[in-house]
Amino acid sequence: MRAVFDRLEQFAVDVILERRYGKRAALLRVFLLLLSQLYAQIMRLRLWLYEERLARPRPVGCLVISIGNLTVGGTGKTPVVEKFARALKARGRTVAVLSRGYKSKAGPWLERMRQRLGTSLGDSPPPPRIVSDGERVLLDATRAGDEPVMLAANLPGVRVLVDKDRVKSALYAMGRWGVDTLLLDDGFQYLPLKERVDVVLVDRQAPFGNEYLLPRGTLREPPDHLKRADVIFITKCHGRDNATLKERVREYNRHAEIIECRHVPLYCQNVYTEERFPLEFLNERRVAAISGIAQPDSFESFLRTLGAEIVHARQYADHHRYSRSEIISMLAKSKRLRARAIVTTEKDAVRLPPLDPEQLSVPILFLRVEVRAVSGEAAFERVVDRICAGAEGRRTADFPANPNYRLDARNL
Repeated sequence: MRAVFDRLEQFAVDVILERRYGKRAALLRVFLLLLSQLYAQIMRLRLWLYEERLARPRPVGCLVISIGNLTVGGTGKTPVVEKFARALKARGRTVAVLSRGYKSKAGPWLERMRQRLGTSLGDSPPPPRIVSDGERVLLDATRAGDEPVMLAANLPGVRVLVDKDRVKSALYAMGRWGVDTLLLDDGFQYLPLKERVDVVLVDRQAPFGNEYLLPRGTLREPPDHLKRADVIFITKCHGRDNATLKERVREYNRHAEIIECRHVPLYCQNVYTEERFPLEFLNERRVAAISGIAQPDSFESFLRTLGAEIVHARQYADHHRYSRSEIISMLAKSKRLRARAIVTTEKDAVRLPPLDPEQLSVPILFLRVEVRAVSGEAAFERVVDRICAGAEGRRTADFPANPNYRLDARNL
């Protein structure tokens, strides 16, 4: 059944991105366009309700930084969240990352029904799922989602929590660990949290997707909603001129700091043994590529720039959960094609099934990547310094929140 849903999802993606033609694809595009026009009005109405304070966001009394994007997937958001978390922790902040845990499983159905019944009868709602307490990774990708697990593994000393209600997660993190800085992973569309700095990522390769809103396109919000951003990262800049893109961004937003950045590969790491290899390992080496991400072609192109010869590539739908049989099949095909390694992304690595590394005919590696500012780190460090200065050193000793407190992100 999962394979059927994956094929349907991939068909829909191909239709949206104009990779499928024919009568059925054309009719589906017309239907999706009508839905996207309705969706656009709903998103504008939702934002208007918050701007007019008819829907009231909740202040929690500490520094909140939202990191998100206008489009669905593929902007390289997770490394940016990691970069902010490291920088803020280095400045003495006590940091927690709050995620909704996209495509994670909340637990057994009976347990969830029992919790809902208890809450409706006056019990306290269940706490958020703790992916990391700052010392250990406590959940896998099935229960937490791939991005929270990846962040938890790479950010010792930073708490990572998963819950759709990120106000609840915020209050929990502040009360349990004395957190004074909250990072909202994929938080641009999450409006219930007040007093925040909005960091928005724009992918240089497809800055506004295919220019259509969901479900006809990949835009989550109309492009003019970029006006809410306080800091804008233009990602995947690899020595290219961005003057035209920055000019369009400025049409929507005149005040935000713009930082151009690129994703830099660091090394390869064996998924199962954690052995690391320099990037030179890929040069002129026959490899197979496997990925379940929003932009698999970008990943495969990345491997080729490192000198890898891709003899076989297998692409799955974004956030695909790999079965043991799928990986065994990939191993067999890679061996037949004389591939020296199977390479995947770090996000995919946390979704691979457990396997005995001694029994693998071909090693499975992931590519470790970090984000760096194109023009050096000065702009990024300046933004972090201003964010911390704007918070005026508020810590959770000031909790409960002062409703008059306001971080003036517009003055960054």
